[in-house]
Amino acid sequence: MAGARVRLGLSRFLDNPREYVGDGRVGLVANYNAVNEKGNPLILALHEHPDVSLTAIYVPEHGLWGAEQAGVRVGHGVDDVTGVRVFSLYGENLKPTPEMLAEVDVLLIDTRDMGCRYTTGSSTMVLCMEAAAELGKPVVVMDRPNPLGGTVLEGNVLHEDFRSFVGFHTISIKHGLTAGELAVMYNTETGLNADLTVVQMEGWEREMLYPETGLLWVSSPNLPTFESIAVYPGTCLFEGTNCSEGRGTTKPFRLIGSPWLDEVRLAKDLNSAGLPGVVFRPTRFIPLYSKYNGEVCRGVEVHITDVNAIEPVRLGVLMVYMIRQQDTERFQWRGFEDQATGGRIFIDLLTGGTQFRQWIDEGRTPDEIMEVWRPELAAFAQRREQYLLY
Repeated sequence: MAGARVRLGLSRFLDNPREYVGDGRVGLVANYNAVNEKGNPLILALHEHPDVSLTAIYVPEHGLWGAEQAGVRVGHGVDDVTGVRVFSLYGENLKPTPEMLAEVDVLLIDTRDMGCRYTTGSSTMVLCMEAAAELGKPVVVMDRPNPLGGTVLEGNVLHEDFRSFVGFHTISIKHGLTAGELAVMYNTETGLNADLTVVQMEGWEREMLYPETGLLWVSSPNLPTFESIAVYPGTCLFEGTNCSEGRGTTKPFRLIGSPWLDEVRLAKDLNSAGLPGVVFRPTRFIPLYSKYNGEVCRGVEVHITDVNAIEPVRLGVLMVYMIRQQDTERFQWRGFEDQATGGRIFIDLLTGGTQFRQWIDEGRTPDEIMEVWRPELAAFAQRREQYLLY
């Protein structure tokens, strides 16, 4: 890595923290995965800064060190490095309570958005904005690049009735917005009117994919590489099915399969579709946890041949369609009963409505589905223009 081409919002904030938070007590919404251009954790930088009074840390999914697996509930505690009190926002509470915010005057947010509607970090951000607005406390969002760039949008737009922790606002699956832009959009369109400041980046251009920024890749346990996030907007759909999305392997979201699939036939069928930027290899894998723990899964590995050409949502829709077509009896949708879903069918929350599930069950082709989504995607593209900061 020759060096970062992008200067992050957190670095601009640290140049002069008083400009943004004055002498106020700061509550940070982040974990140790929030690092600067050189890999130094934001938590340590704030703790050591003479002009910052860090009094609380609020951590999203994956916990304080970003090491917990997806869905693992985390409790409150104290950071043994800084001695600062830590409140979990992925356990008993998804949104800070007034008591949790009692010792802070301003919320400082640096959560990781993966450029995809399903990302829970964005949901944590907006819930913290709501909590702060209700108490009249200002919010400062330190901006980061959208890993998937800021120009290409894909997928459908979430319907109001299907807002959840894996879909917080009426945006498209691949949305092309930064966290700061998402914050401004949500604040404006919901009428929240929080006292919001976005500390913008320097040097980021909308067409940049993450490797072009020169920044370190630091993410959650199940998005270990940029290759995983490049296909994630599509292959994450398998979280809503009884097929493994590759959790428990070294290639999450690039390995898709189940014990009952014909892997050779599936790879041949997928490759025959001629999707740009990818090829499919028949494979078998054994997850060490999550779905089919310890069982042999048969399926495909998604290999990226041209990251600029990938259409990840189309890829995911095609894969779901072809896997269901291979065995309509054994393929099933999943439903969860927890805080995030309220017992609803999980695929409906991921896709922001019931239509996708119904269309797949009816045998509608991926081309038909993507075409139906086209007008709402175009309307969203026009709507988001007013919120672009770069």
